[in-house]
Amino acid sequence: MPTVEWRSPASEMAVQQFDIAAAKLNLDANVAGRLRRPERAMIVSVPTRMDDTRVHVFTGYRVQHNDVLGPFKGGIRYHPAVNLGEVSALAMWMTWKCSLVGLPLGGAKGGVACDPAELSRHELQSMTRRRGQGDWSVGQDGRIL
Repeated sequence: MPTVEWRSPASEMAVQQFDIAAAKLNLDANVAGRLRRPERAMIVSVPTRMDDTRVHVFTGYRVQHNDVLGPFKGGIRYHPAVNLGEVSALAMWMTWKCSLVGLPLGGAKGGVACDPAELSRHELQSMTRRRGQGDWSVGQDGRIL
């Protein structure tokens, strides 16, 4: 991927794997070029009220790789070192998984840079709800973006 924001070992591995598969399938170069990058990515602030009443702002990511087969599918990864490149790779892999098993869904993934082991159940639940409010929007066709 051409920009530094997308670079991570996971995203580089995902693109390398894709390039190998695309070559074996003789995939059209234009289609392959389009599938190397996600359709959309967002970086958001996730303010969360902690149990001690202070507000901590975490960084959240949402990547939507491809929705040709249907609406986006993907969960949330909570990890202190999560970044846009890693979430992008996970979204790409979700696209391939859905396609390979015949699910009419596109690949997406979210991530929040935090250590879930250091958060209480209430804090994690509050963060998850807040994150969902912060970076999901409804498109003109009614689908969640």
